[in-house]
Amino acid sequence: MLQVDTVHYIRSEVNAKGHSYSEVARRTNTDARTVKKYADQEEFQAKKQQRKKQRSPVMDPVKEQVDQWLIDDGKKKKKYRRTAKRIWQQLCDECDFQGSERTVRDYISKRKVCLQEESPQAALPLESKPGDAQVDFGQAPFKRQGAIVELPYLVLSFPYSNAFLVQVFESENQDCFLEGLKRFFDHIGGVPRRIRFDNLSPAVTKVLPHGKRQLADGFHRFVLHYGFAYEFCNPGAGNEKGHVEAMVKYVRNNFFLPEQHIFDLEELNAGLWKTSIADRDRAHFEKKSKISTLFEADQQALFYLPEKSYEVIRYEIVKANKYGYVAIDGSKYSTSPRYAGQSVLVGITHDTIQILTDQYETIVCHRRSYAGEVIMKWQPYLSLMARRPNAMKYTSFYDQLPQPWQDYLQACTQEEVKEALKLLSTLLKEHRMELATEALQAASRHAHPSPDAIRQMFHQLVYGRGFREAIPIQQDVPTMPDAQRGMTRYDDFFQLSGRET
Repeated sequence: MLQVDTVHYIRSEVNAKGHSYSEVARRTNTDARTVKKYADQEEFQAKKQQRKKQRSPVMDPVKEQVDQWLIDDGKKKKKYRRTAKRIWQQLCDECDFQGSERTVRDYISKRKVCLQEESPQAALPLESKPGDAQVDFGQAPFKRQGAIVELPYLVLSFPYSNAFLVQVFESENQDCFLEGLKRFFDHIGGVPRRIRFDNLSPAVTKVLPHGKRQLADGFHRFVLHYGFAYEFCNPGAGNEKGHVEAMVKYVRNNFFLPEQHIFDLEELNAGLWKTSIADRDRAHFEKKSKISTLFEADQQALFYLPEKSYEVIRYEIVKANKYGYVAIDGSKYSTSPRYAGQSVLVGITHDTIQILTDQYETIVCHRRSYAGEVIMKWQPYLSLMARRPNAMKYTSFYDQLPQPWQDYLQACTQEEVKEALKLLSTLLKEHRMELATEALQAASRHAHPSPDAIRQMFHQLVYGRGFREAIPIQQDVPTMPDAQRGMTRYDDFFQLSGRET
């Protein structure tokens, strides 16, 4: 297994700079087949390098077209780029080109040097280039449920155009960090060629001598998947990413102050896409052009998105306690009674906690809490509770039930409670509690229903029959009173004219 830096170097030299496998193998003292293996992995996607050809008078009518093809191919993984021969064939087929393949090949070999954006000795860029970006977190106050809370927001800025993107998250952990980067790439439809970061803990686990970094495993996989070059500031030198730091302040002062009310974080983030686009309709602070016009150059320089979308999720094996709870970052999440005291597979994203089987099938999915809460979903526990109905009143389950179900269970016999809990356990596997409550209310129109009656009504609602009103009774037929359960009606039966018989 090669070192991380060596793998990244191979990917950069072969995929971004177009050097041959044998040349990179000589540089890295590695077998050419090993270089090809890492360069051609599906995540990185590499292919034989293309060579650009030289000028010739016969090339003049098609130079612009060839240049555009080369620029477009430069945004793709190496193995998806056209060869010089293929470009010559396209010119012959589409442009009635009369020159030879050698003429086209010579032109491309020279244009490759002119169009290449970085030389083999390239260092940190001294001035902003289209497609370069910077990333950093900021903090801003928000109003949530009547209280002021501070939430982090992730900013991606483009120094060339002065454009930015921003998303608000619950935490600055790696899950939110990578989710934010993925959203940025998907939104702009491409990947920045080079991104500069501070030494963020979600990206760097250790700062090594000579400017090297030990990357966090999740960030390293993310980088290899999207293929961008990364740079980190020297420790204590935040000015090296001064553009994004200034943009973090700009976003806070212009869009987050005074405190905004947050009802739904995803609604806020959806609005921030529009905010960032609208902000580009102003002039650059130094250049005469509008930011929106300059941003077009940034977009033209982006790498294409990989064919396969990156799933920002990590998996952990966590042992559940005797109640079936697993602890993730200070919060507890229910699993199922059968996992009490056992290890369970957990899928973790920035906003969900998924309890999974060994085959990665979802048992239960929770919203992720960052407040040290106990998050409970009762459906997997209902079968166990049906065997111990008397314990229900000692749990929070009863208080969480909709009022119609509370009233119904209170009027049930012990056997009916068991059957009702079994019924709920079945219904809630694939359906919402609201539908089960609707079935209960429909079945309770005229009498206390049995669990079987609720099940029958539920099936009618699910399969489209719905609840059908009773046929109207003729006026001369007396209306029967609604039946009521309990002993009060029994006592009334033995009272006559106010006197007991």
